[in-house]
Amino acid sequence: MAPHHIRKYQETDRKRVLDLFSQGMFEHVPATFRLVLKMPQTFLVLLGVPIALLLVSGSWLLALGSNVTLLVFLWLLARQPWRQYIVKCLQTDLADITKSYLRDPGSCFWVAESGGQVAGIVGALPVEDAPPGRKQLQLFHLSVSLEHRGEGLGKALVMTVLQFARAQGYSEVVLDTSGIQQAALTLYLRMGFEKRGEYFFSKISRLLGISTIQLKYCLPFAQEGGP
Repeated sequence: MAPHHIRKYQETDRKRVLDLFSQGMFEHVPATFRLVLKMPQTFLVLLGVPIALLLVSGSWLLALGSNVTLLVFLWLLARQPWRQYIVKCLQTDLADITKSYLRDPGSCFWVAESGGQVAGIVGALPVEDAPPGRKQLQLFHLSVSLEHRGEGLGKALVMTVLQFARAQGYSEVVLDTSGIQQAALTLYLRMGFEKRGEYFFSKISRLLGISTIQLKYCLPFAQEGGP
């Protein structure tokens, strides 16, 4: 296992960072597809449409072909929410990472290097509409390349955000993740994050049953100073 080094983002990292982000999101398409296949309504469609076509046309080939077409459609449907999220981020905060994350001392974007390559990323921005009396930092885009999973990079990147938040005087670190991202969700919960809410990112996410889970980490000094 090569040693890793976490540092601030540089413009020369841009292509690798965007590739890592996009690959990390599309990585969840197979799990989403399996979730769609388990839905009762999907089973009814996959069973009902071929039977209806067989009864109408008498063609087994047409009936089987319809199932292949339906499966391709469901795969594209499972891919859509992740593609939608990628496009949104590439048009907003990731359009100019330096401007979004490195112009304000209360925000930052880090990369984890391993073997001279960018192997992990994470960003953090202040929450503009935080509840009264709370100073919140939001964690974004935690991702670790497949070949470096299991080396502790994800935990190290989250710890970097927590240490930064503490140094900058934030009282809480918050983030959004999805129920599909089980490995990330498990990591956050083990590190002390707590669930604070749940919502659907889009109409397609609601249709597919992919909820976005909101998590919160209360920094120790904030808890000590509380009532």
